[in-house]
Amino acid sequence: MEFYKYQGTGNDFVMIDNRPGEWDSLSVTDIQKLCDRRFGIGADGLIKINTAEGFDFEVDYYNSDGSKSFCGNGARCSVAFASFLGIFEYSCRFNAIDGAHEAEINGEIVKLKMADVETVSYDGENTVMNTGSPHFVQYVQNLAGFPVFEKGKEIRNSAKYSEKGINVNFAEPLAEDTLFVRTYERGVEDETYSCGTGVTACALTFMQNHDLNSVQVKTLGGNLRVYAEKKVSSFCNIWLEGPAQQVFKGKIDLL
Repeated sequence: MEFYKYQGTGNDFVMIDNRPGEWDSLSVTDIQKLCDRRFGIGADGLIKINTAEGFDFEVDYYNSDGSKSFCGNGARCSVAFASFLGIFEYSCRFNAIDGAHEAEINGEIVKLKMADVETVSYDGENTVMNTGSPHFVQYVQNLAGFPVFEKGKEIRNSAKYSEKGINVNFAEPLAEDTLFVRTYERGVEDETYSCGTGVTACALTFMQNHDLNSVQVKTLGGNLRVYAEKKVSSFCNIWLEGPAQQVFKGKIDLL
């Protein structure tokens, strides 16, 4: 198998050009092995770029445990990869597990249109919303020293969320329009350097409580920016912007 490795603010992915359909039958075990950091390539997820009628391409995303979901940083890296493959030049429209998306690319910066967020709910003082994947947002102090793995794992596996799983985000305001975010991701079952849908969820909660339509978000892997139009209890015209970079290309035998 020929593959490429991409990263978006430290969220890393195995990318496969599957337009000929050669890797349609990849199993969950295959995906787990390819994403394994000791015995495989190593990644937070695996993405197949497929053909899709009526779209420039399809993003077929898998977490490192083989489960499927939507991934904001993965989608941004997919846009960069599809541009590299010559599928489009500046702007595109692609399909994903949560529906249609638009995106633009300028050098290594990819701007991705996210799905509208129709409802925002609450779990005590914390916010829950779906930005393509379900997210729990909790604001904390001293996030740099916060036990993200332990607390995130506890919430993700709590009685309320254990069956379907949830991504757990911890956020801390750094300035009037800037957040610091760390995320425990379901499917990876660990803290990742960045989570695009999680960053989006955190930014929207910040917008909800402040007169903002743009928020810069610092993650362990780099900086992202979220734009959105705020309604009474929902959001539309949501865009996630940040870098997406090709790291290397290789070949691997699937044994």
